[in-house]
Amino acid sequence: MMLGKDTKLNQGVQNVVEISDYSEGSIQDMTIDPVLEERVVRKFDTRIIPILAVMYLFNSLDKSNLGNAKTSTLVADLHLKGSEYNTLVAIFFVPYVLTAPFLGIMGKKYGPSRVLPVMMFCFGICTLSILGVHNFGGLFAARCLLGMSESAFFPLVIYYQTTFYRRGELARRLALCYAAQSIAGAFGGLLAFGVFRITAGSLPPWKYLFAIEGSLTTAFSFFAFWYLPYSATKCSFLTDEKKKIAFRRIQIDSSSVVDEPFNFREAVKILKHPTSWVILHRDLSGSTASISIAILACAVMLLILAFSSDHTRLRFPFIAAGFLFTFIGFVIYAAVDVTTQIHVAYFACFMMTWGTSAPSVILDVWYNNNIANENRRMLLTPIGVPVANMMGVLSSEIFFAKEAPKYMTALTTTAGFGGVGFLLTLALGAWMIMDNKRRDKRQGVVMLAKDVPSEKFRDGPAAADYRWFL
Repeated sequence: MMLGKDTKLNQGVQNVVEISDYSEGSIQDMTIDPVLEERVVRKFDTRIIPILAVMYLFNSLDKSNLGNAKTSTLVADLHLKGSEYNTLVAIFFVPYVLTAPFLGIMGKKYGPSRVLPVMMFCFGICTLSILGVHNFGGLFAARCLLGMSESAFFPLVIYYQTTFYRRGELARRLALCYAAQSIAGAFGGLLAFGVFRITAGSLPPWKYLFAIEGSLTTAFSFFAFWYLPYSATKCSFLTDEKKKIAFRRIQIDSSSVVDEPFNFREAVKILKHPTSWVILHRDLSGSTASISIAILACAVMLLILAFSSDHTRLRFPFIAAGFLFTFIGFVIYAAVDVTTQIHVAYFACFMMTWGTSAPSVILDVWYNNNIANENRRMLLTPIGVPVANMMGVLSSEIFFAKEAPKYMTALTTTAGFGGVGFLLTLALGAWMIMDNKRRDKRQGVVMLAKDVPSEKFRDGPAAADYRWFL
């Protein structure tokens, strides 16, 4: 599976870098052969992306199977009352947010290729533990542990990919992994439909669903632990020459110091940047809608926007487009009579989903593209992604049965967040354009982010040669 390449090196830039495993002369001065680079990228595409996509599919299945179980006899079997089911949905996100930075640190320290499979094993075990649940308290505890074990999973998938791919290659590959979430929604529903037809056995039908998904998850975690490469420079399937190319690619177009050891004091400096807080606020703006609705149309539009973003090497216009699609979809749905204008309502539902994933995925790529320091990149991602998912607490509480079929409270809330996200994205993008122009004027040159090797802006915006990746 070859997803495209960005193999042209910019001319006339000086490369000053710390070299870890290779001599300065053999790496710093090397010219990358485009043909060999294409082969390296193809190796990564076939070895890494499919495994991460399957892992994220299982992650999404184990996260969302509670909703499928509700359509069976879960509520009656556990004697749930009032808002207890909504509480079970919401409580997942509390440990999910609180523990993500710590697991992210572990991922940086011990390697995502090791920590991701371990996390997968843990949330598989948590899913299997639900077989022994008989009441609200037991399921409450299982959901807390599940949220904890899944918390930094997607952030580490993002960070892991940044250690293999150039900045302009990242969005479409991350989108392919994220699209597994939509596939999981469709596949999970079909699986549940079949499993719930089981009438024999000593367990309720919904527990068989947890047994199947938990068993497959734990089994696959062992394979992933064995199969995933530790880093681009430690791939057993690459020759020494190709390892040097893999190293150099990241050195000039992703990380300022490749495979940099973890340093917490260095990592927290990212929280001093005002743009980090704007990004966190923007993350919150889009997450309510993406938790509420997910169908296959979401995956298709995500891939279109992500591939387009990589092709143009632009991020913020496609993030803004995703927000705009969702905002318009909610406005249309709120304005029509869903009982007499059913076709328009269906179109509005599809339009809502067009922008539910793209803003989150491409935004995650955007701020990772602008952080060359691996420690800072690692810390911000496990904060930003879970904080966005924290809006799942809100989304589980704003759909009131008495407001069916329009759910006006949910519509106005999510439309409002979408509109704010659209405006924040455009404002941040415009500010970055102006700041790049100010830097050009100060230095008397015109440069784009792609013209500056990432090794030269370890200190982020404080570096004179820094240019924002738009």
